[in-house]
Parts: sequence; C-alpha cells; structure tokens
Amino acid sequence: MKTIALIEKGKDGSFGIFTPDLQNTIVGDGVTVSKAKVDFYNSVREVLAAYAEMEKQLPAELQDIEFEFRYDIASLFDYYKFINVSKFAEEAGINSSLMRQYKSGNQYISENQVLKIEEALHKIAREFAEIKLV
Repeated sequence: MKTIALIEKGKDGSFGIFTPDLQNTIVGDGVTVSKAKVDFYNSVREVLAAYAEMEKQLPAELQDIEFEFRYDIASLFDYYKFINVSKFAEEAGINSSLMRQYKSGNQYISENQVLKIEEALHKIAREFAEIKLV
C-alpha cells in the first residue's frame, strides 16, 4: 500500500517526517532531511518488527507499504541541495528574495505559490527526462 509521508522543517531547524493517513503513525526526525529519512525507515522497521515479535497480524495498511514523500519548501531545498534557490525562483516566476524566505521557513507560502513551484519542478523534471547525452 502506498501512503503519504510528510516532511517538514520544524521551528528548531530540524526536519520531521510523519504519516498522517495511517492508524499506526510512523515518524522520523533529524538535523537534515536525509537523516530524518534514515530515522523514519528505522521506525518503519521497528513497527514491523514489533508486530512480528508479538506474533500479531500486520494491519492491512502496513502490508507491502510504500511511501510517497511530500516536502515543504524548506525540506525540498535541504534534500535537493544542488538546486540553486535563486535560479529556481527565476524559473518559477517568483521573486528570488521571497523564495529564499520560503526556503528558510520565515514566510507563509500560499497555495498558489506552491502550485507555481510544483509546476516549475515538474517542467524541469520533464526536460531532464528528455535529455540524451552523446
């Protein structure tokens, strides 16, 4: 089963991951998104091991579980450090100073701005998918 795992930057600067749609909430945290993902997958293993150890049947929601990670803006730029925030802002049609504020988590981001960012990411991904090297 595929479920959503949300990644968000906390007020303390750390990153957290949680599964809002599961009865058996799974969480992870770390100083970077990569470390939070490691902790998250450790939590997944621990939950599965606990059911096995107690010889309880694994709930349907945890059987063959896969995750669709969703990022807030700060988490996205932390995990994909190679993205130049200012250049990306230009591509997305967003003021680069405002994008840096979104990245730092110091500025509220509207749903319209989120959609612009997603559209720019998807456009770039399609362009990358079409690249052929010689």
